[in-house]
Amino acid sequence: MSLEYFIAKRIHFQQGKKNISRPAVRIATIGIALGLAVMIVSVAVVIGFKNEIRNKTIGFGGHVQITNFDNNNTYEMNPIKADKTLMTKISSLDGVKQVQRFVTKPGIIKTDAEFQGIVIKGVESGFDWNFFKSNLVEGEVLNLKGKTTKNEVIISKYLANLLGLKLGDSFFTYFIQEQVRARKFKIVGIYSTNFIEYDKLFILTDLRHVQQLNDWDESSYSGIEVLINDFDDIDKVGYEVSDLVSNKFDKNGDTYYVQTIKQLNPQIFSWLDLLDMNVWVILFLMLAVAGFNMISGLLILILERTNMIGILKSLGAENWSIRKIFLYHSAFLIGKGMLWGNIIGLSLCAIQYYTHLIPLDPESYYVATVPINFNWLFILLLNVGTLIASLLMMIGPSYLITKINPAKIIRYE
Repeated sequence: MSLEYFIAKRIHFQQGKKNISRPAVRIATIGIALGLAVMIVSVAVVIGFKNEIRNKTIGFGGHVQITNFDNNNTYEMNPIKADKTLMTKISSLDGVKQVQRFVTKPGIIKTDAEFQGIVIKGVESGFDWNFFKSNLVEGEVLNLKGKTTKNEVIISKYLANLLGLKLGDSFFTYFIQEQVRARKFKIVGIYSTNFIEYDKLFILTDLRHVQQLNDWDESSYSGIEVLINDFDDIDKVGYEVSDLVSNKFDKNGDTYYVQTIKQLNPQIFSWLDLLDMNVWVILFLMLAVAGFNMISGLLILILERTNMIGILKSLGAENWSIRKIFLYHSAFLIGKGMLWGNIIGLSLCAIQYYTHLIPLDPESYYVATVPINFNWLFILLLNVGTLIASLLMMIGPSYLITKINPAKIIRYE
């Protein structure tokens, strides 16, 4: 154990109640604790919010979409041919989890009292239901196995409430074409993602139903959704899929068009990127406040211990050696503050995570409660960064020790 560490430990752990620096030290510790707690909560909330919105967007559209180049940005899409050979090639790409085909068609649901424009999305038997299962509030997802086409759908809770429908009810949907077509569907499941922009739009059914409504053969689809294992690889996989199908034509001579979900929804993902800037502002402000409190506390500690500093200098101690004593002492205070900061911050996050205590307006925020994500790597980096930044801010004020003249101090005493 070094001499500087030993003295700092004695100063910190044997500090008397009558020390004038005690209130300042306590305030500095509280400042570190509250600052770190706010930073932990901010990071957990923002990461949780981004993940929730991102996952909901992906749940309705996949990570990468392949459609017809001639589409006009509506859900009345021109078909592409998607045979098993193409599906196999895409599935073999590194990072791809699943490839699934879909067909969409706009329509109008009409009940006795209400009507609502919707988009019916047809999915195939291999569809990944994990997203809708996690958001299912009643009933079950579609069972698309077998050769018989069923007139079953899953519908959002928003649409069910709007149209006065419930699980097991049937309703008519009208499709405007050269000749108006009507189909009767039965509700077997009700989901709720709180992503109102999509909840009020999509109902899901058997893909073969929608192919028949479009007068398409069984090899024609509105598009292909590509699901990947890691969202961070979305741009890389998007480029690889694009390289695979670009400048190629399907059996009808149509060109494939590849877009990532970020390109399909630029407003949403730009908005999510702006949240990162908010987090950086909060982190900077909290570090500044905590650092200011620690600097004030350190200066008071130095002024209180001027007699000790003078004696150590008269005994031959170097300025840097004495500065290290106070830096060690500051590290003890910072560590104590960080311990309480982690306890407070993680406790608040855990309470919200398990109890959903703080609600939000789904129509404004797309989530019903404040989301929390425990990203332990970010929390660890936040702790390490706070410790390093706080200690670096202590180096400057400790320079005051070099200005203390031992002769004047001892004479004054």
